[in-house]
Amino acid sequence: MAASSPHNAQQAEAGRTPTLAVLVGIFMVTITPFVAGLVQGQTADWTRNLLYAIATGVLLFNVWRGSVWAWRLTVGFCMVAGLVVFVVGMLAGSVAWQGWVVSGAGLAYLLLGTALVGTAVIRAFLDSRWATRGRQLRGKA
Repeated sequence: MAASSPHNAQQAEAGRTPTLAVLVGIFMVTITPFVAGLVQGQTADWTRNLLYAIATGVLLFNVWRGSVWAWRLTVGFCMVAGLVVFVVGMLAGSVAWQGWVVSGAGLAYLLLGTALVGTAVIRAFLDSRWATRGRQLRGKA
């Protein structure tokens, strides 16, 4: 645990599982449409969707490793995607019930992104990762 972190080591360790759960949740919400399309036999854009899933996985892995920039991008993408997906779902929900499912995905993005910012144990875990990574990048590891 880093000395510069305002959180104690016990709180940071308690944030390991919730952080992993939030990152996996973001990944699952992101790839669900791709996997659902594959299950239904829609393989027209599978290479683009696979690259998108890989890029998402790399971004989230970097959040796990302690990259502040990856964390900022992830939170930003969750907020923007959450709002856009929620609004699109609400508009589609006036025509078909599936729109409400899409709105639920938008809410999931918003909640998961907010959890990365506002949950104390997740922030303590990420703060400890950021401090460790900062020391490693400066050559003091």
